[in-house]
Amino acid sequence: MTGDFPSSRSHEGSCHCRAIGFVYRTLIEPEQWPIRACQCTFCQRHGGLSTSDPRGSLSFVEHLPATLNRYRFGRKITDFLICRECGTYIGATMQSGSNSFGIINVRTLQSVLERLKEPQPMDYENEGTAERSARREKRWTPIA
Repeated sequence: MTGDFPSSRSHEGSCHCRAIGFVYRTLIEPEQWPIRACQCTFCQRHGGLSTSDPRGSLSFVEHLPATLNRYRFGRKITDFLICRECGTYIGATMQSGSNSFGIINVRTLQSVLERLKEPQPMDYENEGTAERSARREKRWTPIA
């Protein structure tokens, strides 16, 4: 069950210059969000901390045309979303069949940062492509 529930809360995040952003909807209070610190070189170099809710919804927005940069590396199954203007990493998306899933970089949510729990280090290096896709389909947020 995904989408906008009457009691879901919207959390808006954006890059530093506000050219790109997202709306993340979840029933989970920020204090209970699973915060993950991926150990890949991309996430380490960008300081990314991610969260998702498989029962929530997510939409990414481009406020300033042509500023959303999609970067792929490694297995090339994920688009990492970066602002062309300020360089901020805001989240990532993955397509699986006709469905899209995403995560957000919680560092782009100033309003809830102080409420989040400590990140859990995550190492996905030994996952195969099929394993990685299956894990993300279960854990990542559906994109509206």
